[in-house]
Amino acid sequence: MVFSSPLFLFAFFPLTVILYYIAPGKAKNYVLLAMSLLFYSWGEPRLVLLMVLSIIVNYILAACMEKSSSSSVRKLMLILSVVLDLGFLFYYKYLNFFNGILMQTTGHYLTTKYVALPIGISFYTFQIMSYVIDVYRKNVKAQKNPFYLALYISLFPQLIAGPIVRYIDVEKQIRERKHTSDKFYEGAVRFMKGFCKKVLIADQLAPLVNLVFDGKNESMLLAWAALIAYTLQIYYDFSGYSDMAIGMGKIFGFDFAENFTFPYISQSIKEFWRRWHISLSTWFRDYVYIPLGGSRKGTGRTYLNLFIVFLLTGFWHGASWNFLFWGIFYAVFLILERLGWGKVLEKMPRFFRHLYALFLVSMGWVLFRAADLTSALLYYRQMFTWNANEWDTLLFTVTPLYRAALLAGILFAFPHTPIWDRLKKYRFFELGKGIVFFLLFLVAICFMTGAGFSPFLYFRF
Repeated sequence: MVFSSPLFLFAFFPLTVILYYIAPGKAKNYVLLAMSLLFYSWGEPRLVLLMVLSIIVNYILAACMEKSSSSSVRKLMLILSVVLDLGFLFYYKYLNFFNGILMQTTGHYLTTKYVALPIGISFYTFQIMSYVIDVYRKNVKAQKNPFYLALYISLFPQLIAGPIVRYIDVEKQIRERKHTSDKFYEGAVRFMKGFCKKVLIADQLAPLVNLVFDGKNESMLLAWAALIAYTLQIYYDFSGYSDMAIGMGKIFGFDFAENFTFPYISQSIKEFWRRWHISLSTWFRDYVYIPLGGSRKGTGRTYLNLFIVFLLTGFWHGASWNFLFWGIFYAVFLILERLGWGKVLEKMPRFFRHLYALFLVSMGWVLFRAADLTSALLYYRQMFTWNANEWDTLLFTVTPLYRAALLAGILFAFPHTPIWDRLKKYRFFELGKGIVFFLLFLVAICFMTGAGFSPFLYFRF
């Protein structure tokens, strides 16, 4: 079940909100927990047991860790927890990948059975690990109520696509949080904003991206158009889901941290990773980079730590060579910027810095989207190979609907702070914003369900 599906919009979510608000006091948490487990088990009824098992085991280990005064026992509990969590993640997400490597190198498999990937396992694994590690560090106390810990792990708004919510950030909110009409309204508007991002931009660009990346592409201009489309699609898809998660969180009284802050206005790769998937970058910073020594153990060790972090970042996104090289790609440019290229960039015009970051990020998305490394290399080659009838192919393939979605995607990828600051002075700005997003929300539902007509089809530009 996904947030943009009719089942979720017209049945699951409204029912959850109704049950949540009629439930008294602390019973609200149990309603959320029950509905979250139902949400996860809808498509994978058996695999929800894996998540429940992880919660139970980590609850016990964290409780034992807190009660023990022995540092060796505490460390043992931490090791057991990390090994268990990463073991589950490896088995379900990476075993098939390593089986392929073993088959190619030795002709043998670890197992002959294909292992299905549980939805959201990367997200909830990192959340469980952050909880146990913070208990070990004594940054938080172990949760005594196992149902509250289960709610933190399984909370459906952020379960399948983030943001990665840390226990330390929501510990107090789980026990007690405020529900106001203003917060509910703010959450509803934020949800509609994310939904419009997903349906009106990301989903409209997806067919063009799939056509070019998955088919036989013999057009240089079309390759560039599809890459621009994917650069926008992945941003509006990920940030749209994050907006919907943050919005639903507010409806239920939670405040989740921002996950994207206009990453395409970045002027360096370093800045890009401060703006893109913030919850993931800060997780790796606090639980991998800093424990490895960060930048405290000399220049060479700093570069090695950066390389390890982004290698793992790439691998976290998917079990294939593409994602590994995508992570290495960013590690190389981050190291170059630290070596001195960053200081050279600072002396260059703002426009050049922006173009530099946007170009490299887009080049990286080829690795992220292509089916395999061979396909990625072929795509790079096609981007710089002119063929006959380039313009005709481009104009025929990139229809008015795609052009409208591309234009909207480019327009809203940049902040319009001066405009919003002026509008905020007016009394009815917030209400007007809500009405606008509600109207766009209705249009997005028409797109999603295939009802009505698309005014974009009649645009000519």
